[in-house]
Amino acid sequence: MTERILVVGPSWVGDMVMAQSLFKALKTRFPESIIDVLAPEWSLPIISRMPEINEMVSMPVGHGEFNFKTRFKLGRELKQNQYTRSIILPRSFKSALVPFFAGIPIRTGYRGEMRYGLINDMRELDKSILTQTVQRYVALGLENNAVLPPVIEYPKLIVDSKHQQELLINLGLDIDKPTVGFMPGAEYGPAKCWPIEYFGELACMLAKENIQVWVFGSQKEQKQGDEIKQASIENVVNLCGKTELADVVDLLACTKQVVTNDSGLMHVACAVGTKVFGVYGSSSSEYTPPLSSTAVVVKHAIECSPCFERTCKFGHYECLTKITPELLMNVLVD
Repeated sequence: MTERILVVGPSWVGDMVMAQSLFKALKTRFPESIIDVLAPEWSLPIISRMPEINEMVSMPVGHGEFNFKTRFKLGRELKQNQYTRSIILPRSFKSALVPFFAGIPIRTGYRGEMRYGLINDMRELDKSILTQTVQRYVALGLENNAVLPPVIEYPKLIVDSKHQQELLINLGLDIDKPTVGFMPGAEYGPAKCWPIEYFGELACMLAKENIQVWVFGSQKEQKQGDEIKQASIENVVNLCGKTELADVVDLLACTKQVVTNDSGLMHVACAVGTKVFGVYGSSSSEYTPPLSSTAVVVKHAIECSPCFERTCKFGHYECLTKITPELLMNVLVD
């Protein structure tokens, strides 16, 4: 019997990229399986670049909303798909409702909020063994208590070369010069963000080597992109707020290297094959490492790191400020 699997996906860009390692593991375990993903609408540009996925089912409620009636209705509609199993990645109560209402016989997930009955293949999360997010995702695709494979397949997103060329023309981008991407944002908070003035100083250093910079981010990072551009005007293109997520996937594939905070776009960059230099402050590269064999983790360990705080409770942010632009420049051109 062909396995038809519904995966309830995560709500963040980086987590959705990391989930591709689970999809790859499921395809290894069930080569003929059909995998659908229930996820927020924003994630379609990412999921559409994953060849393992058959179809994305849009979650018709906002992040954090309960909306029992809508979840019930969606579950009943999905019942006709006759899924054989479901894997629920989030650990919330509400995330397990749709697979339950869809009558999916095997519903796998970690013990979290009170989900007894909703999850009937309940797994205990041993954080001492499954130390990384990607490991926790992959483990849910295996038999309970199965040993992880010796090598976890890293995410690899499809790059649309035709769309890429259209973007380069429409945005007036020059790829004759080597390009380094900057991703100065991080949704979590300032304790994960390398100082903007450091990005600006690094852009000036790169300009002296005839290397241009493309700054990636959403509308929220546009001001940060402008600040970097002001530091090295002719060398920097601020793309923040000018691109959609699918555009960023294809443009990152044009870059030679990227300098990024620990963010969702860091994982996108890894998954398109560019060399990533990931700057870590309050977060841990042991928990959410850049999933690439060529990635370089850049961090300055101090007594209180990693603290996993959104803001520095001491106000000094030394785990970030002690990582100088000169240090980044040295590893970039090494």
